[in-house]
Amino acid sequence: MLTTTPRVELHPLTLSDQDEFCALVRASAELHHPWMQLPATAEDFRAWMHRFDDGSNLGFLIRVRETGAVAGTVNINSIIRGRYQGASIGYAAFAPSAGSGYMTEGIALTLQYAFTELRLHRVEACIQPGNKASLALVQRLGFRFEGVSPAYLYIDGDWRDHERWSLTAPTPWTPDPSLPEV
Repeated sequence: MLTTTPRVELHPLTLSDQDEFCALVRASAELHHPWMQLPATAEDFRAWMHRFDDGSNLGFLIRVRETGAVAGTVNINSIIRGRYQGASIGYAAFAPSAGSGYMTEGIALTLQYAFTELRLHRVEACIQPGNKASLALVQRLGFRFEGVSPAYLYIDGDWRDHERWSLTAPTPWTPDPSLPEV
C-alpha cells in the first residue's frame, strides 16, 4: 500500500492481481467500451504487465478500505525526466464500484504520489470527447483543458480524437535531481 484516504487505498499492481483484475475487466466491458481496452485474460494480463518493467510506467489498484474490493485501476504512463518532468495518467473504474467517488479519491492519491514521491511537475490526462464521466472526473480534480489532439490513440479499431487535460505540481515543489539547473 502506498497511501490512503479514509475510503480508499492505493496499491501497486502486481502479477498476483491477475485473476481479480481480469474478472473485473470482463465484468466492466460495457462500462469501458468504447473508451478503452484492458487485458481480460491471464495471457493478455501477463503481456500487459511488461509495460511496467522499466519503471517508465507505473500501475496501481484503487482498493476500498472497508472491504478491500478493487474499485479501479490507474497508471502513471510515459514518465519523462530532464526538462519535462512529466507523465500521463490512464484510469478505469470497475463496474461494481463505478459512480461511488472512489476513483476521484484514488486518482487524487495517485497525483499526490506523482507530485511528491516521483517529483513530477506535470501530469496529463487524454480523454475521448464523448467520455463525459472521465471529463467530469478530471475537472473535479482541477485539471485544465489544453485542446484536442485529433486521431491521438488507436482504440476499438480506429484512431480516436482526445481532449488533453493537465495539472501541474502545487507550489512549493521539490524538483527531481534530473531537472537541469539551467
